[in-house]
Amino acid sequence: MTNVVIINGSNTRNSRVTAIQEKVERFFTAHSVTIHTNYVHELPADALITANYANDDIIAENKKVEEADIVVVLTPIYKASYTGILKTYLDLLPQKALVGKTVLPIAVGGSIGHLLALEYALKPILAVLGATNIAHSVYIVDKQIIRLENGNFAIEDDANNRLEAELNKLQNIVAIN
Repeated sequence: MTNVVIINGSNTRNSRVTAIQEKVERFFTAHSVTIHTNYVHELPADALITANYANDDIIAENKKVEEADIVVVLTPIYKASYTGILKTYLDLLPQKALVGKTVLPIAVGGSIGHLLALEYALKPILAVLGATNIAHSVYIVDKQIIRLENGNFAIEDDANNRLEAELNKLQNIVAIN
């Protein structure tokens, strides 16, 4: 069975990034894939800040990444880069943690002007971690994710279609039933 780990580099569960995460989870659930989501902001702050590789929560999350076939990395874009909390966690992954995995980077940002943050900031870090099979990045402008009155989110068609296209490509890369 295929294992997917979603690394959510947002600083809250109540964000547009989480709306995208939930869309990704629904896709994989529909294909009977095992999913684990790592909400980085919920990991122990002291372990993240002090780079405590021996922390039980960090070890457990790293084990999930080790067992994954697909790793989805989600992040908001702040000041033209992925979040510091995401970088802090990525620093705690073993040197070649992404070898042999398909990695899908997804970002949500305030303007199209930060689109290249994925290419020039996040992808090099993923490559250093051993990722050689990096799927085409998906960048979504935050205004394409509408917060509904009931607290849920709706994703505009353009963004939804681009995200679904990349997710569907993963079916061809890894045996998703």
